[in-house]
Formats: sequence, C-alpha cells, structure tokens
Amino acid sequence: MHMFRPLLLLGCAALFALAAAPHASAHEVYVLSQETIANAIATPSPSPFEAFATNRFQFFLWGFIAFIVVSTVFFASLTHQLELAFEPLFTRLRPWAAPVARVTLGICLVASAFQGALFGPELPLDDFGAYGLLMRLGLYVAGFLIIANWHLRWGALLALAIFAAGVLRYGVYAMTYANYLGEIALALFLLKKRYEEYGFLVLRVAFGLSVAFGALYAKFIHSNLALATISEYHLTNFFHFDPLFIVLGACIIEVVMGVFFMVGFEVRHTAIFFLFWIFLSLLYFGESVWPHLILVGVNIALFMYGYDRWTVEGRYFNRGKLQPFL
Repeated sequence: MHMFRPLLLLGCAALFALAAAPHASAHEVYVLSQETIANAIATPSPSPFEAFATNRFQFFLWGFIAFIVVSTVFFASLTHQLELAFEPLFTRLRPWAAPVARVTLGICLVASAFQGALFGPELPLDDFGAYGLLMRLGLYVAGFLIIANWHLRWGALLALAIFAAGVLRYGVYAMTYANYLGEIALALFLLKKRYEEYGFLVLRVAFGLSVAFGALYAKFIHSNLALATISEYHLTNFFHFDPLFIVLGACIIEVVMGVFFMVGFEVRHTAIFFLFWIFLSLLYFGESVWPHLILVGVNIALFMYGYDRWTVEGRYFNRGKLQPFL
C-alpha cells in the first residue's frame, strides 16, 4: 500500500494547484453571460421532449446503441477472468478511496473560499452580505481541518452548517451541489471505520442526485440555458442533430448517470464516462477548473471504492473478494 502514498500526495498537490487557478468561466451555464442566463431563465423554455416527434428514428437508434453499450459493459464486467485479473489492483485502491474523497472535499472548500464563492462561481459569497466574510473564513477553516484530518468532526460540522446556509439562501438550487452534502456526510461517517460503507452509500446517492438534478434544471426546466450554450459554442458542428434533440439526449444521459450512481449500477464505468466528458468540456469550453474538482474527486473515489452490499452489482453479482470489473 505504501507505493500509493506518493501518488496520492502528488494528486492532492495537483488538485490544490488547480483549485487556486484564476477564475475563468465554469460548468455548462457558467460559460454564458449573466444577461443570457437571466433571459434564458425568464423566458419560457421548450420541453426537450418536443424533439421526439421529429427525431423518432434517431431517438430509438441511439437508445438502442446505448442499451448495447451498457449491457455489453455489464456482462463483460462479470467475466471471471477480468474480475480475477483486476482483483489485486482494486484491493489496493479501495483503502485510498476515503482519503481521496476527504481531501477532495477539503480542497474544494478552500478553493471556494479562495474564489469568494460557495461551491460555484454563480453563488458569490457577497450574496450573504455582512455574513460573507464569516462564510469565507468558515470555508477556509473547515477545508484545512478536513484536509489535515485534524478535528475532522468539527470541520465536517462546520461545512454542514455552511451548506445549510446555502440552502437557506438559494433554496432548492442548492441541490445542484448535493455532492458536497454527500462528501460532508462521508467525512462524518469516517469518524468510525466500520461506518465507511454507509458514508459511501450516502455519497453515491447525493452525487447521483446532484447529477440528475443539474441535468433537469439546465436541460429540462430551463432548457433555454442548454440551447444558448449549443448556439454560442456551435455544438451542432460536432453533433449534427436538431439542437433541442441534443438537449434531450444530454438530459437523458445525465439523468441515467445519476440513477446509476444512486443505485450502484456500473459505478466504475459511469465514473470513467463522466470523467471523460468533464475533461473534454474543460478543454473545449475553457471552463474554470475549481468548480469541477468535486466532480473529478468524487468520480475517482467511487471508482476506487467500487462495490459493496449497498450497490446493485455488489449485492447480486459479487463473488467473494471478486468485484465486477466495471
């Protein structure tokens, strides 16, 4: 296990460096101007399902392709030879899942304080008025305590109080960042090693909820946000479909990903797929890195942790120490 310590420290250093990077723009709707966002939210949005009537063939074709990919990965993951071949690697990776998740949370809290925003640039701490400075100090303190694993309980409780303040200020939109709530819960469960599996259960569910909610918010409830992004960044040059059909496909994919995380189905495959699109998005849109660190860190942690009795595959397709490959 000692061979992974330098890699973990290097990874944490890289995450911290990225977190301190200057603010640019950010995830999906963050790449739009404030004026565009305000207009998109204020204007009635078309339902993405309106694209179904004129794109039925494409809908069923790509749905069938997705089904083939998911089912192929599922059955390949249960191949005994692959399970046996990767069991030593997964056994060594799993103990590091919790530290990666914990350090990711701490770095992201410090990054939020450094950037003067709560979890994302669209939630400036100035929104909290006279309490903004107090929130910033709280983020710094909670972040450093959690990174150092020193007085972890107090660091996690402070982070929980800050998240609660965010819910009071931004209402249901705070559920976009439910992944932070899952990370905070995991940190509290880590106070007792025997509760670690419950922590990862809460993390998976909260992470999946944030992914699904974010998709529904920006691609269904306010689909004009996604349509504006497609228009401004000429995404139809790469995806040769009706823009509303692109929004529909992206919404379905992200909601399905969220459900997969919540129920614990193809966790590793979904994490890899998610990471691929995160890095592609960062490169193409030139997005700010720091709001995405939580997504990167949680996906890596879930990949490392794998399956347990609270996941579909861990409960019904686990063979002793052997876990499904993906």
